[in-house]
Amino acid sequence: AVKVVKRRAFLQAGAGAVLLGKSFAHAQFPAVPTAPNTGESLPAYLARVLGRLDHSEYARWLGAANDYKEGDEIIGVAAPDESTRAIARQLLANTTLGEIDRYAPHDDSVLELIRNSLDADSQASLSGMTLGSLKDYLLTRSEQEIHAIRGGLSSDVIAGAVRLMSNDELISVGAKVFNALPGSSIGARGYMGARVQPNSPTDDAEDIRWQVFDAFAYGVGDVLLGTNPVSSDPAAVARVQRTLKEILGVFGLDQYMPHCVLAHIDVQAEVERAEAGSTALWFQSIAGNEEANETFDVSVEKMRNYAAGRVGQYGLYFETGQGADFTNGHGYGVDMVTYESRKYGFARALANDVEQARAAAGLDAGAWLHLNDVAGFIGPEVFRTREQLVRCCLEDIVMGKLHGLCIGLDICATLHMSVSLDDLSWCIDQVMPANPAYLMALPTRIDPMLGYLTTGYLDHVRIRDKFGYRVNEPMWEFFKRLGIVTADGQPGANFGDPGHVYLQFCRARGDTRDEAEIRAEASEQIEAVRARGVFIAENHGARPWDLEPDLERHVQAITDEARACIWEEFDAPFLDAWPDTLKLHTRSADREDYILHPGSGEKLSAASALQLAEWETATGDYDTVIVMSDGLNVRALKQLDQLSVLVHMLRDELVTHGFKVAPSEILVHAGRVRAGYRIGEQIFSGKKGACRVLHIVGERPGTGQNTLSIYMTRADAAVWAQSGTVDHNITRVVSGIARTALQPEQAAQEAVAILAG
Repeated sequence: AVKVVKRRAFLQAGAGAVLLGKSFAHAQFPAVPTAPNTGESLPAYLARVLGRLDHSEYARWLGAANDYKEGDEIIGVAAPDESTRAIARQLLANTTLGEIDRYAPHDDSVLELIRNSLDADSQASLSGMTLGSLKDYLLTRSEQEIHAIRGGLSSDVIAGAVRLMSNDELISVGAKVFNALPGSSIGARGYMGARVQPNSPTDDAEDIRWQVFDAFAYGVGDVLLGTNPVSSDPAAVARVQRTLKEILGVFGLDQYMPHCVLAHIDVQAEVERAEAGSTALWFQSIAGNEEANETFDVSVEKMRNYAAGRVGQYGLYFETGQGADFTNGHGYGVDMVTYESRKYGFARALANDVEQARAAAGLDAGAWLHLNDVAGFIGPEVFRTREQLVRCCLEDIVMGKLHGLCIGLDICATLHMSVSLDDLSWCIDQVMPANPAYLMALPTRIDPMLGYLTTGYLDHVRIRDKFGYRVNEPMWEFFKRLGIVTADGQPGANFGDPGHVYLQFCRARGDTRDEAEIRAEASEQIEAVRARGVFIAENHGARPWDLEPDLERHVQAITDEARACIWEEFDAPFLDAWPDTLKLHTRSADREDYILHPGSGEKLSAASALQLAEWETATGDYDTVIVMSDGLNVRALKQLDQLSVLVHMLRDELVTHGFKVAPSEILVHAGRVRAGYRIGEQIFSGKKGACRVLHIVGERPGTGQNTLSIYMTRADAAVWAQSGTVDHNITRVVSGIARTALQPEQAAQEAVAILAG
């Protein structure tokens, strides 16, 4: 259970919205902003009012034109009221595309790549058009006319146009513009695909396989079999790749749908080098600026090099999400819509590199490349309400389509957001008229590994019925052959029966056993999967798209329990069980402050910093420290004996491997992952050589399991001494640790093996 930390893991852990002193601090908007002159653009207005075009004020007014979101408010660029927002939009509507391209709110290598990827002639011909005119063009012109100009539209221009649109206007554009994947109907008008996400808390092959069989049992899955791994160890990734590849190969589907393990792209490349042909589509999370991409351990140069090598049928797959930049400490006073649009510009530029590579190899431009907007995964520091989730999804669909991308959605919510299971249904219905290319798909709406709410298989059944959306034809024909759906698209005799899919899988492999024997084996395996906390849906409720009632109640109970868990804190019995630990607090004033403002949980309070200094002075010679924090799941620390066993085993393993371990642990109340980095900076800055923090955090409420993770950071003392330098990109993690998942004893051994390696 070892991985290089990537976007989803850290954001779900609550690595969240610390700005690390790297974002601009803005003055407040004036209580009564100066009224614009008729036809006045934003740059002209600022020059008149301020006497100059102030860079940070320009970025602030761009953000003020956005619909309200907490993420923009945190970095100081949200309009304080509707009248200020209206002024910002009026100014923006009068601003020309050329002005937008000249006055970038943040300039770096990502923006340079985006600029160089544009059609210069088209961009020049459009430069005199205002954003207001561009909005009207997008609303009134045909899809063909829109496609004709999109090569000259920069990411900042596209972001500007989207700011000016209402939700209904965004739906109008989304329902007009389509970018289908080559040789398929995925991303075409009237089609709604599914990325099957068969995640397992332990990367168990049976967990993964049965979730895929379950998807097929409901006629779901035509875009990708894509697993988020617990472990990004190349050997573990290769095992999961083989599991997914086998399913597609046995059923003869590999020419119609790829597989992917969403490890870091470096790991996927390593797996492919070791086992040629084992990978298909290659994944990477990307950000909207250079420094945020460094947090993901990627760069423009690295991604372009990988793109130049993707000449097969399946190219690249990206995940993005509003807020990922500032939550990783790299907001620079720029709003979330701008950065999200630049992610799509980055992806578009890489798509151009793939096309050029294929052309150089004498191939057509037919590689699959698509993007998944993971809207809602980060938490309430980005946005809190269902209305904001819908707005984010609609903005992103339009921005993705105007970049020429095939864009899907993860309409999702973390359990500390104010979005319920019923709210999620409402959000789906509001977004679907804009016709994204695909949605996520899991057996239920709860991800058993990541612990967040997203779209289940039966949501796809309902969406197809309500909106008339279709599935890519080769996969639909496959579902018909299995008897999952009938010739007229209705539920067939084998609908909702993953055991039947398994039977056909066995037959396709040449298994001649009696059906009863295979069916009995299927039942045993399904129960074993469920015993590991992984959901498998069977049959349905009153309607074909309703979960079976017992499973529906189980999912609701887990969700309710998780929401309560998030707000739980350390209690006296727990604290008494750890009498010898150094007990510290972060700057969070209370649990609500901790949930809504993650940055408050990433630095120690002044009093705790003094306690830590005294402890460090008295502790003596050590190079390794064990830290424990509640994270978002204090019950994971309280549950059974898993924390005490983990800590004692870690200490024994560390000593055995020759590490000098501090004699007592540090227990942090209201602690996020980055709190461990700040502790390391304070206690290791005066030491020499390599020093290590092993930070145990309670995580992932909502999976049905209370799991711990160990975030392991190793750096030279001189690096620890540089404030803000140590971050996620040099951290490894062992996750999914629980008595019901990865056993604490094994987790301790794996963690120390990484440090010793």
